[in-house]
Amino acid sequence: MARDAQQELLASRLKQAGLKVTAPRIAVLAALAGPGHHAAEAVYSAAATKLPKTSLQAVYGVLAALVDAGLARKIEPAGSPALYEARVGDNHHHRICLNCHAVEDVDCVIGESPCLTPSNMDGFTVQVAEVTFWGLCANCQAAQAAAATA
Repeated sequence: MARDAQQELLASRLKQAGLKVTAPRIAVLAALAGPGHHAAEAVYSAAATKLPKTSLQAVYGVLAALVDAGLARKIEPAGSPALYEARVGDNHHHRICLNCHAVEDVDCVIGESPCLTPSNMDGFTVQVAEVTFWGLCANCQAAQAAAATA
């Protein structure tokens, strides 16, 4: 996508979310636009290439505004810094490797497997379920198996 077209798309998303279009918000949204889960420091590094006078604190502020507006999602894996992603508007979950800390999305729809249904709802209506699967990714399992046979 051409740079101007991408900036127009990002500006449109900001406007639709009721946010003022600013260069820092466009730079942060652009940094999140790629696949994956990004630490604030990585977003700051990407945004700083377009906005040399920005600060990490400013990026945190923009990230908070984007999360509040529903344009970004924040996940907080135990023992790791918060991660941000552009994939919003669905009920997906995450799997995290305990060894290399890779984070991958796991698709899910409310009420369908692999989501969990609480045993006692007491009139509570679930709108979003956040599930994190912790384990070892295929690469780390292979590396451990290779090390065990060496």
